[in-house]
Amino acid sequence: MRMWSWMAWNGAGTPVANLPASDRRRGLRTRAAVLTAGTAMVLSVATPAVAERDEAAMALPSANMEAVLKAAQIDPRRADTALTPGSKASVSLVEEALTAKGLLDGKYVDGHFGTATISGYAAYQRSLGYTGIDASGLPGPASLRKLGSQRYTVTNLVSAGSRITYHGATMNTRTKAMLVAAEGLLGRQLSVTQGSYNPGGVGGSAGTHDGGGALDLSVRGMSTSTRTDVVRKLRNVGFAAWLRTPAQGNWAYHIHAIAVNDPDQSSAAQHQAGDYYLGYNGLASRARDDGPQVTKVTWEEYRRG
Repeated sequence: MRMWSWMAWNGAGTPVANLPASDRRRGLRTRAAVLTAGTAMVLSVATPAVAERDEAAMALPSANMEAVLKAAQIDPRRADTALTPGSKASVSLVEEALTAKGLLDGKYVDGHFGTATISGYAAYQRSLGYTGIDASGLPGPASLRKLGSQRYTVTNLVSAGSRITYHGATMNTRTKAMLVAAEGLLGRQLSVTQGSYNPGGVGGSAGTHDGGGALDLSVRGMSTSTRTDVVRKLRNVGFAAWLRTPAQGNWAYHIHAIAVNDPDQSSAAQHQAGDYYLGYNGLASRARDDGPQVTKVTWEEYRRG
């Protein structure tokens, strides 16, 4: 397009530059008005479609993934149908979506992510092609968003991240960040004796290390008070952590830790995270928690302060 210039001509064939100043200003105002009107016409055509899309997205309710994950770990371990605080609305959206797909009886749409909901979600994961621990019934970000298509949006996404090696052990980037934070609080580095994604694991692990978020830590050379402090700091950043003793099983003294809300957890690790929140020791005996008492948080909650 040719730029408007003072050498342009008016409708009568007179160069604009030769017109009186008042006429030149009037001409410029007229051209500006025409351009503004044209722009408005273009926007009036494009805006409705965009607005309709935005309004549709805004109309959808939102499911908080952090709340859904927490409930999916805790609720199946409850002896009743109590709800995990702050999770009812988000869990109900997931249950309604599962019911719409014929994977959950409508009577279980109650905000309690119990064993029936776990089974329904696992069936949905299998329908997407997931297998093994990827179809354990613990929601991941991809499956949760896909299930909610046209039904809900997902907020507070939780990702395990990629698999890396830290202190000679395999873990995901979320678990590493948590461990590094705990080490920072302690002012020392910890020795990892068993990491994550270790199918079968060390004898006595009972499948807890098959997926993500699981660590075993050495306590060699630590005093009793130091061991307790390590467990406390691990809990402070979002681990379900306990000191394990030879009296509890066929193993040496060590610290066992599960990253709460890790979406890559194995089923056994999910159960331990749930038991931790309910005040148990994470073992088959389900004895009372014998570790230091702290305000229980997830990694994301810890980071938010």
